[in-house]
Amino acid sequence: MVRIGNLELGEFPLLLAPMEDVSDPPFRAVCKDKGADLMYTEFISADGLIRDAEKSVQKLDIYDYERPIGIQIFGDKIDAMREAAAIAEAAGPELVDINYGCPVKKVACKGAGAGILLDLPKMQKMTEEIVKRCTLPVTVKTRLGWDEKNIKILEVAKRLQDVGVQALTIHARTRYQLYKGKADWSYIAEVKNLPDIHIPIFGNGDVDSPEVALEYRNKYGVDGIMIGRAAIGYPWIFDEIKHYFKTGQKLNSPSLSERVEVCKKHLLKSVEWKGPKKGIFEMRMHYSNYFRGYPNFKPFRTRLVEAGSYEEVVEILEEVKATFVLDVIQ
Repeated sequence: MVRIGNLELGEFPLLLAPMEDVSDPPFRAVCKDKGADLMYTEFISADGLIRDAEKSVQKLDIYDYERPIGIQIFGDKIDAMREAAAIAEAAGPELVDINYGCPVKKVACKGAGAGILLDLPKMQKMTEEIVKRCTLPVTVKTRLGWDEKNIKILEVAKRLQDVGVQALTIHARTRYQLYKGKADWSYIAEVKNLPDIHIPIFGNGDVDSPEVALEYRNKYGVDGIMIGRAAIGYPWIFDEIKHYFKTGQKLNSPSLSERVEVCKKHLLKSVEWKGPKKGIFEMRMHYSNYFRGYPNFKPFRTRLVEAGSYEEVVEILEEVKATFVLDVIQ
């Protein structure tokens, strides 16, 4: 049984990665339905929380159907991160997660996210202060290092465990790689095999199928896997991995009707959470992912993106279902 503090996550949990502008409550709802065991909010700016900025505060929204869930924060100032952790904890998650892995320039080059990998003493001190401030478990998501000449993940893992972090997720790339190149999970295995590491170690990077998930579980000995980009438009990946682990057999891909129904639920949750105008607007990025691989979908996507009301979008989605089902029958 994998545990983070008193939180039990099963024998081999599958985690939904925190993804900016993606892993909001509507997206998390469909991933939870399809088997995600632990989810995280989008990363939230510590400075934004302290200023009570609307965008940052809204990201604190969590719902009972999502649990267990962690709120992830990022920042470069120790005092601000400590205060933000207290604000995050007050929102009622199961844990508080620290982002030490974001590679984007505007974050990392200011010393936040993966930027703190260039200053491990500061990382350790910041983490220690957050752990002291929180009563909930504190976890961390990070990367292997700044670049291939500065891979520090073994030292990072020990330092973080020493100051009280209760789980560590490692994206198996450096900051320099961004999201390119192949993730090197051998470093994650080295962390897992350290004799004095006893906290759960989760792996992240390039897991996009049940076969890869099983291979990485067996080869690298991790305690669980975090899924990110592969779940966008395809939340079924969680159930598919679990079924493959259990039976060795692959589930059939979701039917067109299933895709439409899950997309409609995602849309409904988006409208409920953000309001009709913003909810419809922010769903536009998801349609092509839900129907990836379907020929002649482009005209429908154009109409979906241009649709101005919830009812219009639903009508088009039903038309998508009817049209493609008819094509299959013919």
